[in-house]
Amino acid sequence: MPPIESVGSPALWIGFFAFVLVMLALDLGVFHKKAHVVTFKEAAIWSAVWVSLSLVFNGVVFATAGSQAGIEFTTGYLIEKSLSVDNIFVFVVIFGSLGIPPQYQHRVLFWGILTALILRAIMIFAGVAAINQFHWLIYVFGGFLVLTGIKLYLQRDKPESPEESKILQWARRVIPTTSRFDGQKFFTIENGKRMATPLFLALILVEVSDVIFAVDSIPAIFAVTNDPFIIFTSNIFAILGLRSLFFMLAGMVDKFRYLKVGLAVVLVFVGVKMLILDLYKIPALISLAVILGILTASIVLSLRASRRDEAEAASKKVG
Repeated sequence: MPPIESVGSPALWIGFFAFVLVMLALDLGVFHKKAHVVTFKEAAIWSAVWVSLSLVFNGVVFATAGSQAGIEFTTGYLIEKSLSVDNIFVFVVIFGSLGIPPQYQHRVLFWGILTALILRAIMIFAGVAAINQFHWLIYVFGGFLVLTGIKLYLQRDKPESPEESKILQWARRVIPTTSRFDGQKFFTIENGKRMATPLFLALILVEVSDVIFAVDSIPAIFAVTNDPFIIFTSNIFAILGLRSLFFMLAGMVDKFRYLKVGLAVVLVFVGVKMLILDLYKIPALISLAVILGILTASIVLSLRASRRDEAEAASKKVG
C-alpha cells in the first residue's frame, strides 16, 4: 500500500482540532447557553463569521501548502457547502413535522452536527485508505455520484415525510417516547418512567439524514483530492457553518426551487470527473469555475422565478 500523502503537518492538524474544540465550546457554552429563537440577523452574522474563518484557513493552506492545495480546499469546501444546503430542506421538514419550537432547534442541530463531525471523520479516513489501496473504487464512487445526481434531479419535487420514516417508526417502537416537551431536554420523567421527548426523535432524524447526505457528499470531494487533510478540513468547515445557514435560510427554502437541479448537475459533473480521471484529469481551477457557475446559475434562476411568481400573485390580488 503506497503511503498517503498529505499537506497536513502535525502542527496544522493540532491547530485545526484545537480551533474546532474552542469554537464548539464557545458556541454551546457562551453564545447559546440559554435556549432562544435564533433571529435572521444573528444567523447572518454567524454565517459570515464561519465563511470568514473558512477563508482565513484557506489562506493558511495557500501560504503553507501552495496554490494547488489552496484551490483544492476552496473547491472541496464549495462542494461540501453546496451539498450540505440540501440538508436544510430536510431539517425544515423534520422540525415542522415533529413540532419542534424554534427556540429548541439550535440544541438539536448542535448535538446532531457534533455527532456528524465524528461520523464524517471515520468515513473520510476510511475512504482515503480504501481509495489508496484500491484505485478502482474511484470508478465506483464516480458511477455512484452520477446515479445519485440523476436520482436527485428526478425526485427534486418529491416532498419529504419524516412521519413515514422507518427510522422514526423504529425509534418510537423501541424507545419510550412522549409528545410532551420538557424545556430543551432530550429526556424527561413521565409517570415515573424515563421518556424521550420529541427533541430526541428530531436528533435521531437529523443524524440519520446527515449520514445519508455524507454518503453522497464525501465521495464527491475525492474528485478534487485524496489528501485527507484537505478533505477533512473543508468538510468540517462546511458542516460547522450549517446551523447558522439553516436559521438564515429556513424561511426561504421555497425560493430556491432550482437549487436541487444545480446540486444534481454538480454531482453528475464530479462523478464524470472521477470516471474519466485516468483518461483526462480536469484541472482543479476549471472544476472550481464549473461548480461555482452551476451553483450561481441555479440560485439566480431560482430568485428570478420567485420574484416573478410574487409579482404575478400581487397583480392577481390587485386585479
